[in-house]
Formats: sequence, structure tokens, C-alpha cells
Amino acid sequence: MFNTMTITKIVGAVCGTLLIFLLGKWAAESLFMVGPDAGAEIAQAYEIETEDAAASAEPEPEIDFAEVMASADAAAGEGIYRRCIACHKLDGTNGVGPHLDGVVDRDVASVDGYNYSNAMAAIEGGWTPEFLSEFLVNPRGVIPGTKMAFNGLPSVQDRANLVAYLQTQ
Repeated sequence: MFNTMTITKIVGAVCGTLLIFLLGKWAAESLFMVGPDAGAEIAQAYEIETEDAAASAEPEPEIDFAEVMASADAAAGEGIYRRCIACHKLDGTNGVGPHLDGVVDRDVASVDGYNYSNAMAAIEGGWTPEFLSEFLVNPRGVIPGTKMAFNGLPSVQDRANLVAYLQTQ
């Protein structure tokens, strides 16, 4: 198939390519790292004074979820629910996650036939609108160990709209 000369040419080509890369690296280092201070940190020509962002930022006022929930729009919540469709169904069947039919005021981890994580199964109580809102901000932060891999909904209005939509189901 291959004779000795062909194999020698292939090995020579690979070695030549590596040599070119090594020489290119050496040339670049010699161009950009010259002088006795090679590798030393270079001082900035000038600095712009800024305030610490955390110190200057005013804390956001806490919004009462019940107030936002009172004016929630279920139609807007239907659009937000589209983010949930990949895992949760509304037809009474379980998908990747449990179905969300009647989830509002239903006991946590109470859907028959769904295999909940130990962390979720250990939660007592029900999915009140307030608890749903808290959970939807950061599911893994509220219930560490949950299988729900969702980054959360930071907007209180989005959460209220979603909960309003789920109440209609």
C-alpha cells in the first residue's frame, strides 16, 4: 500500500509543520516580549476613577407579589408558559417534568406517576401563588437538589402573569 519513501515524506511533512509553528511562536515572543522587563506587568498610562457599582447602586424596592398578582394578565402568562412547554404539559400527562394542570394550590410533589427528586418530595405544603413565584425566581436556589433545570424568571410581572395563566388551567 505505502512504500517506505511515502511514509518518510508524511513524517517529514508533519515534523516540518510542527517546526514552522515552533519558529512562529519563538518569533512572536521575541517581537512582543523584549527587554529586561519582559513578562513584567505594564503600568497603565492613566486610570479612570469609578465608584464601586455595588456601593452606588440603590437597592431595588421590594415589590409585593400580591399587588402584582392582582393586576396579572393571564393572556401574557400564556406567552411566558411557552418557555415551560418543553418539559411541562397541560393535558394531564407528564413529560420531562410533571404536568401543570391545577398546579396552583396543589400539594408539592403530588402528581401520580411522576418520579420527583428527593429534595422536591421532602417539601411540605402546596404550590401557593407566592411559593410558585419564589420558586420560579431560582428553582435550584429555593429547592436545592431539584431536577428542574431552569434559570428562573427574574421579572415579578412575568411570574405573576404565568401564575395567573396556570390558575386558569
